Amino acid sequence: MTSNDTSRAAAAWLETPLGRYLLAREQPYFDRTVADIFGYNALQLGVPSLDLLRGSRIPYRLRIDASGPVGLRADFRDLAVASNSIDLVVLPHVLEFTDNPHQVLREVARVLLPEAHVVIACFNPWSLWGFRRALGRKANYPWNGRFINLPRLKDWLTLLGLEITGGQMGCYVPPSATEKWLARFAFMDAAGDRWWPIAGGVYFLQAVKRVRGLRLILPRWTDRLAPAKSLAPAPKKVARPEEALTARNSVTGDS
Repeated sequence: MTSNDTSRAAAAWLETPLGRYLLAREQPYFDRTVADIFGYNALQLGVPSLDLLRGSRIPYRLRIDASGPVGLRADFRDLAVASNSIDLVVLPHVLEFTDNPHQVLREVARVLLPEAHVVIACFNPWSLWGFRRALGRKANYPWNGRFINLPRLKDWLTLLGLEITGGQMGCYVPPSATEKWLARFAFMDAAGDRWWPIAGGVYFLQAVKRVRGLRLILPRWTDRLAPAKSLAPAPKKVARPEEALTARNSVTGDS
């Protein structure tokens, strides 16, 4: 499935009962998280039908995808964005639907400024949603994606110098196609964080780009300076021999 097809399929699926259920939990998380991140430039990669940067106070916000209502059309694996220029990037279910998620993360790390943020949402394979994908038909969104294990994604971020600073699980109910059954299992969302915290259908991660500072060590030039020369006092002409001792003592400081 191409990026164009994925975007259209995602937009259509978000109109279904399960898609609305997911959005009702993801949108508040993004709104809360991006509200506390400051800067000048922010990017949203994927799902252009949604505005996941609406809660941000960053003045310049841009949605990027291969098609749709976007500010820039680009391949996520090769962003036409300057390096070290972005303060915030959000990735809503992009990594599961690309053939090279690690390259997408490399591009994100490249465009981020030092101490800038990335916020990621991914489907969790170790959940009822992942179980549904493993046993069911995989032709339709989102079950045709390659769900990524949370520990693996954490390793990828660490290798790219992205330090994880926050995260959350969500969507604990079985992925039912009807509102009736979603409502019937709603109690699982309230109990999920306490009883099965790693089994949410979706997980969120927030990370910061860390750049280790370099300290330039210079040689201690002062230790290598030649010692000051001791100058001998110039002789004084004296009229009488007893004055020679007085003159010498006045130069050397002897009393």
